[in-house]
Amino acid sequence: MVTTERQTDDEAILKQAVRGDGQALAVLLRDNYTLLYRYMLKVTMNKAMAEDLVQETMLKAIERIGSFQLRSKFSTWLISIGTRLYMDEMRKKKRERNWQNTEQAMQSIRFDAAMRQDEWPEALDALADMPYDIRVPILLKYYYGYAYEEIAKWLDIPVGTVKSRLHNGLKHLRKELSQ
Repeated sequence: MVTTERQTDDEAILKQAVRGDGQALAVLLRDNYTLLYRYMLKVTMNKAMAEDLVQETMLKAIERIGSFQLRSKFSTWLISIGTRLYMDEMRKKKRERNWQNTEQAMQSIRFDAAMRQDEWPEALDALADMPYDIRVPILLKYYYGYAYEEIAKWLDIPVGTVKSRLHNGLKHLRKELSQ
C-alpha cells in the first residue's frame, strides 16, 4: 500500500512539474540528484566531469520539463539527458585531440622543412587546413599526377566524387591564397 501511495505522490508531483510548477520540479531534481550523480560518476570515472555533467543535466531538465512525456520514470529521463551530454562531450574532446594532433604534426613538418632550409609554400598551409577527404585527392592528382580513376579506386569513391572534391578543393584553395 505504501508503494502505491508513493507512486501516486510521485506521479502527481511529476504532472505538476510538467505543467510548470517550480516547487514540484525542485522536489524531483532534489530527489534524483544522488542517483544521477552516482550514475555520472560511474560513467565518467572523473569526479569533476561528473559534477559538471550533473549540473548541466539539471539545467537541461529545467529547460525541457514541459516536453517530458510521462512515459518513463523521471530518473530515466535524467539519465538519458546526462548520457547524451556525456557522449557529446566525448565527441568534442575527440575532435579537440584530433585537431591538436594535426597541429602538432604540421608544426613538426614545418620545423623539419625549416631545418633543411626548404621553402614552405603558403599553399601547403592552406592545404593543411582542408579536410583530409579533399586534401588527399588534390595531392594525388595535382602533386603526384595520378588519374581520376586511380584516385577513385584507392579512395573507394566514384570518379564523379573525385572530380567534385577536386573542383571544390581547388576553389577553396584559390579563395584562401587570394586573401
